[in-house]
Amino acid sequence: MLIDIAQVTFKGGNGGNGRVSFRKNMKGPDGGNGGDGGNLYIVAKSDLTLLNQFSRQDIFFAEDGAPGGNNQKSGKKGEDLVMYLPVGTSIIERRTGREIIDLKEVGQKELVSKGGIGGHGNWEYRSADEPVPKRAEAGTKGESKELTLSLKLIADFGLIGLPNAGKSSLLNEITNANAKTANYEFTTLEPNLGVYNQKVLADIPGLIEGASEGRGLGIGFLKHIEKVGVLLHCISSESKDVLKDYETVRNELKSFNPKMIEKKEIILLTKTDLSNKEHVEVSINKLKGKSNQIIPVSINDWESIEDLKRLLV
Repeated sequence: MLIDIAQVTFKGGNGGNGRVSFRKNMKGPDGGNGGDGGNLYIVAKSDLTLLNQFSRQDIFFAEDGAPGGNNQKSGKKGEDLVMYLPVGTSIIERRTGREIIDLKEVGQKELVSKGGIGGHGNWEYRSADEPVPKRAEAGTKGESKELTLSLKLIADFGLIGLPNAGKSSLLNEITNANAKTANYEFTTLEPNLGVYNQKVLADIPGLIEGASEGRGLGIGFLKHIEKVGVLLHCISSESKDVLKDYETVRNELKSFNPKMIEKKEIILLTKTDLSNKEHVEVSINKLKGKSNQIIPVSINDWESIEDLKRLLV
């Protein structure tokens, strides 16, 4: 199962404490400084399943700095911790709801939680007024952040539409993906990805009226359309009211985020092999004006699939 949201706590390592120590016979201070705590970084990778790691653990720490030693030796710096997250992840502060990082490309590296600073040893406090200081400084705490990690798919094309509109079948046919298909609603319970000629296609689970308010599979999947470049709006040619089907999906996009209906959209009239030619023509005429590209397609019509592939390129 693809986990696309997680609640985590990321923390930098604590700084090590400074040391109180003296040369033999108390002839002077020689306590070293504590080491700085490690930083916690995140790096974007192409693996969309990386949020699954947080189903087992949700608190992560970089290493603490070591305390200072004798003979003015500083403690070792704590090891940095690098967490790998899927590209397309938004990192949101839970307390404020503010997005602080958006992972847009593979390899992007960001500092999330700084490590604490090591404390001074008593060597640092020697002075004419205090030649043998008996005090040292504690290291500071590492930066701790409570975060929400929210994955939004980044794809060139997003297959959208009502349940059972043929989206997964098209994805499988075009890209050799292996998305589950069946002749009932909500076969697809999580987004599926496929690649054709270096173009990434995302099959978004079926939307229904009220999805933006949590009905059906809810808004959990609407967010995956936000970063998609072009919408491939699938409408079954078997539909008794293609305009209603079209408007239902468009209204949910607009309710969730008005900017989503500004995206380029191509209408795919699917399953044309299951309807007669006259009905397909009537449906296309009804949809004219909604998009300047309305393409009839069927996974059982090789020529229509090849036409669609050329369009994607």
